[in-house]
Amino acid sequence: MQLSNIKHNEAYLDCVKDLMATEEVESMRRWRHHIMITTYEHSVFVSYIAFRLARRWNCDCRMAARMGLLHDLYLYDSKSVDFGLIKQCFKHPATALENARAITDINSQEENIILSHMWPISTKAPHSKEAWIVNLADKVCSIMEVSCLSRLTWVRQKLPAPCWS
Repeated sequence: MQLSNIKHNEAYLDCVKDLMATEEVESMRRWRHHIMITTYEHSVFVSYIAFRLARRWNCDCRMAARMGLLHDLYLYDSKSVDFGLIKQCFKHPATALENARAITDINSQEENIILSHMWPISTKAPHSKEAWIVNLADKVCSIMEVSCLSRLTWVRQKLPAPCWS
């Protein structure tokens, strides 16, 4: 791994290590999200991409990393809910926000990041650069996961080890 990646990885882990140590975040490993990806893997992937984008664009990379990690903290098997896939798209951000509030303080900007990550499907629009970044990271990561590109070795080598272990 290149030295610059190690520096980014250490800076990233400093932003999220307290959240990664929680039982709630760890429990996301139980549920599938996109095909072969767990909710945990997806959330860490989004979090890291959001962190890197926010850092590159001089935004709050800590906020982007933390809210990227918590954006899908809904803590249930989305395939077994009785309200269906379409309603899941609209309901899970509010559940994720409620669960995120249980493990850390959330300000109004962070609230918007979690609630708007499904935009334009949802009615909540992103209101900050960091919200737009997490939204973009979520879309990019989702496309990579659904197309199985996230399983490529070169992608995994770029991410911190806790992402895939």
